[in-house]
Amino acid sequence: MLLKRIGLFLGPLVLLIVLLLPAPGGLEPKAWRVIAMGAFMLVWWVTEAVPLPVTALLPMVLLPLLGIGSMKAATAPYSNPIVFLFMGGFMIAIAMERWNLHRRIALNIVRITGTNANRIVLGFFLATASLSMWISNTATTVMMLPIAASVIDLLTKGESDYSPKQVRNFALTLMLGIAYSANIGGTATIIGTPPTVVFVGFMKDTYGVDVSFAKWMVLGLPFAAIMIALTYWVLVKLLYPNGMGKFEHAQQLIKTELHELGEMTIGEKRILAIFIGTALAWILRQPLDDLFPNIAISDTLIAMLATILLFVVPVNYTSGEFVLSWKDTHRLPWGILLLFGGGLSLAAALENVGIIGLVGAQFEAATASSFLILLGLTTVSLFLTEIMSNLALVVVFLPVVGGIAVGLDIPPILYGIPVTLAASCAFMLPMSTPPNAIVFASGHLSIPQMMKAGIVLNFMAILLIALIAKFLLPLLF
Repeated sequence: MLLKRIGLFLGPLVLLIVLLLPAPGGLEPKAWRVIAMGAFMLVWWVTEAVPLPVTALLPMVLLPLLGIGSMKAATAPYSNPIVFLFMGGFMIAIAMERWNLHRRIALNIVRITGTNANRIVLGFFLATASLSMWISNTATTVMMLPIAASVIDLLTKGESDYSPKQVRNFALTLMLGIAYSANIGGTATIIGTPPTVVFVGFMKDTYGVDVSFAKWMVLGLPFAAIMIALTYWVLVKLLYPNGMGKFEHAQQLIKTELHELGEMTIGEKRILAIFIGTALAWILRQPLDDLFPNIAISDTLIAMLATILLFVVPVNYTSGEFVLSWKDTHRLPWGILLLFGGGLSLAAALENVGIIGLVGAQFEAATASSFLILLGLTTVSLFLTEIMSNLALVVVFLPVVGGIAVGLDIPPILYGIPVTLAASCAFMLPMSTPPNAIVFASGHLSIPQMMKAGIVLNFMAILLIALIAKFLLPLLF
C-alpha cells in the first residue's frame, strides 16, 4: 500500500522533472517528451499506483497535451486488430465457462492419466496447460484449484498410510503445478497470454512483420510442451517427490465430479463446435488464404466471425437462448484490452519520434556476441517479470529490444520472441502472476518453497529459450 501511495505522486513528479530538464544532445524535444511520458507510465505500472488499465489511458491524454501527436494518432492503436483478436479469444473462453465445457475437458484429461499419485499430478499439469492455451491463465487456475483441493482433502482424510511429508509434497506439487502450467500453457498460442498479443501487434505495426497464429504455434507449442515436462520433472522427481504410488480415491472423486456434470448439454456441444472450428481456422489460415485469394483472411477476422456466431447460434429455439448473451460479457476483462491499446500507443510514439532508432544506433558498434546480448535481454526480461506485470514489462521493453536488434543488424523478431517468452515464465514469487498468487492463497505452500522451485525453473527457461533462439527461430523467421 505504501509503495502505491509513493508511486501515485512519484509518477507525475518524474514526468515534471524530465520535462523541465533540457533534452540530451542529439535528441529532439518531442522525443524527450515521449521519454518523460514513458517514465511516468513505467512508475505507475511498476508501483501499480492506479489500476494498470488506467495507466494505459495516459497516452490518450499526454500525447496531445505535450504536443507529441494528435488525438486521432494517440487513440488509433487502441483499435488495433490484435486487440480484437484477443477480445474474440476472451469471448470464446467466456462461452466455454458459461456451459462448463472447460471443466469437463479438465476432468477428462485428469481422469485419463490414471490412479498413480504422480500421474494425477501430471493430469492436472496437462489439463491446466491445455485450457490456458485458450482461456486466461487466471480463469484456468480459479477453475482447477477447487478440483485439486478436493483431491488433497480426500487424500488427507481418507488415507492414514501416508506420512505428513508425503501429503505435503503431493499438495505442494499439485498447487505449484497448476500455477506454473497456467503460465506456461498460455505461451503455446497467440491468445493464450497478454504479452504475446502485445508482441504480435508491435511487430506488425513497427516492423511490418505478420506473426500468424499457426506460425506462433509451431514455436510456442514445443516450448510449452518441453517446459511443462521440465517443470513436472523438477517438482515431482527432483525437489518434492511424494512416493505415494497409487491413489484410487482421487480417481473416484474425478468420476463423481464428471457424473455430476451429466451428459453434454446442447450448449456445450454448440460451443465445442465453434471452438474447434475457430481453432482449426486459425491453424489452417495459410491454406485458407490460398483457397480464397480474393478474401483478406486474418486471425482477427476469424476471431470476430466466431464472436458473432456465439451470439447467433441458438441453444434453445423456443426461449431464444443463444450460446452467449450480452449480459455474459460483463466478465470480459476490458481492462486488458485497454492495456494492449496503451502499450501499442506508447510503442508507436517511441517509433515515430525516432527513439527506437536511436537505441539501435547505440549498438551498431557492439563488440559482444549477438547471442550473448540476446541471452542477457532474455535474463533481464525473465527476472523483471517476477516483480512487475509481464504485460507492462513487454510494453516497455519490446521497443528497446527492437532498437537493439536493428542496431546489431538482426531481424527484431529474433530478439522479440525470446524476450516475450521469458516474460511469461514467472515462477519465483506469489505476486509475479495471478496464478501464483491464487495457489499461494490456498495455504499449501510457502514463499521459500515457491522460490526454491522457481529459481531452478527460471534458469531452465532461460536455457530452453536460448536453444530455441539459436536453432529454431532462424528456421521459422
